[in-house]
Amino acid sequence: MASFYDRFILPRLLTCACSSSPMMRQRAKIVPQASGQVLELGIGMGLNLSFYDPDKVSGVVGVDPAADLRAAAMAAPRDPRLAVTIEEGTAEVLPFADASFDSVVCTFTLCSVHTPAAALAEARRVLKPAGRLLFCEHGLAPDAGVATWQRRIEPIWKRIAGGCHLTRPVASAIAAAGFRLDRVESMYVPKTPRIAAWNEWGVATPG
Repeated sequence: MASFYDRFILPRLLTCACSSSPMMRQRAKIVPQASGQVLELGIGMGLNLSFYDPDKVSGVVGVDPAADLRAAAMAAPRDPRLAVTIEEGTAEVLPFADASFDSVVCTFTLCSVHTPAAALAEARRVLKPAGRLLFCEHGLAPDAGVATWQRRIEPIWKRIAGGCHLTRPVASAIAAAGFRLDRVESMYVPKTPRIAAWNEWGVATPG
């Protein structure tokens, strides 16, 4: 059974962090690029749904293992023309056939999945040969001083932030999973603690 913290405090903390203005601006840089049939990994509270362009997207399928988050996502604001389906599942074992999607969207998800390599392998499997992975993730900072503090704080951070990791690489992990990185941008997100502020976003295609 989930603890009081997990049921009542953690969701509020995650909502505040994930829906902050700086984080929403990062989402807005990548999500509108999605097109065709879209899979969103770890759809969570549905914070990306308002950024999809229904003139470019034929439908969005979101997966998430948490029932309360799936319910929140179904109620999240979006264009009424956007067709949305949300299914129970994890990024590491997707319940979809090979080459099913034109776009896979992954925002602030790789930090908390159990096995990022497996999740990325699954994303590659379900993408069509000409499909695109659109990603926006926080992770290991390039500056030694920040990275040192990330490693020090991560054990406690994981416990209070729902399993979120601070030291996972982003672009290099995507490349290691067999994707070709077509575009990558990065920066420290403003108004965010530097241990959690390093952000990498871009577009990758199946190699």
